[in-house]
Amino acid sequence: MSREQHIARTFVELADTLVEEFDVIDFLQQMTVRCRELLDVTDAAVFLAHPGPHLHSPAPCDPTPALQQLLEAACVQGPAVESHRTARTVTAPDASEAADRWPEFAARHRAAGYTLAIALPMRLRRENVGSLLLLSTGSRPLRADDLALAQALADATTIGLLQARVIREQHTVNEQLHTALQTRIVIEQAKGVLAVRSDITLNEAFNLMRRRARHHRLLLNEVARDVIENGLTPAEPAAPQGGPAEAATETE
Repeated sequence: MSREQHIARTFVELADTLVEEFDVIDFLQQMTVRCRELLDVTDAAVFLAHPGPHLHSPAPCDPTPALQQLLEAACVQGPAVESHRTARTVTAPDASEAADRWPEFAARHRAAGYTLAIALPMRLRRENVGSLLLLSTGSRPLRADDLALAQALADATTIGLLQARVIREQHTVNEQLHTALQTRIVIEQAKGVLAVRSDITLNEAFNLMRRRARHHRLLLNEVARDVIENGLTPAEPAAPQGGPAEAATETE
C-alpha cells in the first residue's frame, strides 16, 4: 500500500463514527497508531478536555512507564495544555527554556528519551475538544508536510468526536421522546378507564389523576398505571371546612 493510499484509508477510518457500537477509546488509539505510521514521530497521544483545568489522555492505551509518566505531566503543563488553551500549534522550546516554563513536563520528557514535542489543537470552529501531542526521539524537526498532515488528522478526529457526540445526544433525545410518547399513551388509557368507571368526562378524569399525583408527590404516569393495573379510583378532594359535604374517600 502506498503512503497516499494509507492516508486516504486513515481519513475514511476517522470518518467512520456513525456505527452504533462506536468505541471512542478504540477510535483514539487507532488515531495514534496512524500518526506513528504516517508521520516522522516516535509516539503520539490525544488529550481531551473535560471539566476542570486539566486535560485527560485516553490514548495510547498501553504506554511504557516513562511515557505514562510524561503523559500524566502533559495533562497539567506543557505544549498539549497550551495548544488546547490557545488553539494553536505549540512546539516545546529548547531544554533550558522548557525547564523554566514546564519543569515537570520537561524533566519527564527528557527522562523518557524524547527530543521533540509538538502539540496541535483539536478544534472545529468554536469547538475546542483537546490537542494532539507528537513526540520524537530523532534529531530532525517535523517536516512542514508532516505537520500539515498531522493537523489534518487532528481536525478529522475532532469532527469524528463531535459527530459521535451529536449522534449520542440525538439517541438520548429519541429515547426521551419515546418515553414521553409511551407515558402519554398510558395516561390517555387511564383517562378512558377512569371516565367509564366513575361516569365522568375525560377532562374530569385527568384532573382527578393530576390532583392525586400532586397530593402524593407521584408522577402522573404512576397514577395512570395504578388506575389501569390496580383499579385505583381517585376521588374528589375533601371540600374546605364549612363548605359542601366532603367528597367520598378514595377507593383503591
